[in-house]
Amino acid sequence: MAVNYNAKEEADGHPSGVGVPGGAGKSRKPDNTAFKQQRLPAWQPILTAGTVLPAFFIIGLIFIPIGIGIFVTSNNIREYEIDYTGTDSSSPCNKCLNVSWNSTPPCTCTINFTLDQPFETNVFMYYGLSNFYQNHRRYVKSRDDSQLNGDNSSLLNPSKECEPYSTSEGKPIAPCGAIANSMFNDTLELFRIDNETRTPITLNKKGIAWWTDKNVKFRNPSGNTNNLTALFQGTTKPVNWPKPVYMLDSETDNNGFINEDFIVWMRTAALPTFRKLYRLIERKNNLQPTLQAGKYSLDITYNYPVHSFDGRKRMILSTISWMGGKNPFLGIAYITVGSICFFLGVVLLVIHHKYGNRNTSADIPN
Repeated sequence: MAVNYNAKEEADGHPSGVGVPGGAGKSRKPDNTAFKQQRLPAWQPILTAGTVLPAFFIIGLIFIPIGIGIFVTSNNIREYEIDYTGTDSSSPCNKCLNVSWNSTPPCTCTINFTLDQPFETNVFMYYGLSNFYQNHRRYVKSRDDSQLNGDNSSLLNPSKECEPYSTSEGKPIAPCGAIANSMFNDTLELFRIDNETRTPITLNKKGIAWWTDKNVKFRNPSGNTNNLTALFQGTTKPVNWPKPVYMLDSETDNNGFINEDFIVWMRTAALPTFRKLYRLIERKNNLQPTLQAGKYSLDITYNYPVHSFDGRKRMILSTISWMGGKNPFLGIAYITVGSICFFLGVVLLVIHHKYGNRNTSADIPN
């Protein structure tokens, strides 16, 4: 039933039928509170030259030094990159360009290079991939977190999200999914060349994964034995893997689902060009740099095919600072914003000095 309200009574806050005998309607007037009647105290800044101009100059004077500091810090980070895809016919890895998964014997190549400047602090070795879309929706979902967390029932009954990489030859795949199936498996070894003698550089394969991933998210299946072969019994390896998950490493604390190379790969990248931490080169003492300037060679076991999707592979050596790896963008952004604010402050100051004291009131003719 429609209810008609008298406009005058509504404006006075007394709808028809309220306060009179026999009235049955309810008032729709909001409660008489400061919040509902919009009587809360409010503050509105008055933008004048005395408040705006100092704000522009202060922002500029703060942002520009911060940006310069971040930019200089980023430029002080040492970084050396080698593209070993092999698309160039003169590249030592050109012979491996059309390698396929699980090629036997594996293709190997060696790239010699020279470091012009020493790397003083700990050095981080990354592998980089380009044109590889780990952010694709179906790819990101193609995993079973319960299986990776050591759940025994999920080990033998993988999630449907892993399809079509959930079973192979009638057996459940461990680990299942497209992410695990496409795990990076090139082997990189670094040598220092001194008087034609090759000295291997110690590459630490532990400590490259996030602590929470290593100790919380990824766990091996539980059982009455520490033998991973027995714990993974009844499962099979991913289609593109040359060996099962329990043979990723000879050390027990870095094998199976808690293998750090595997954990690093399972943390998908947001962009198609990315890098992932491969090894650590720790500084032995403070008397010598971690990597001295000189000649080096990189031995590559070329297992990972990228030519079919026009991808590229890189090896990166880098140091870090308090702000992380080399990334000049943040410093440039601070300098740009600070410079724009300072420039606007100067322009507005000139305009205010020239026109601010002018009488803007118009004469009204009689």
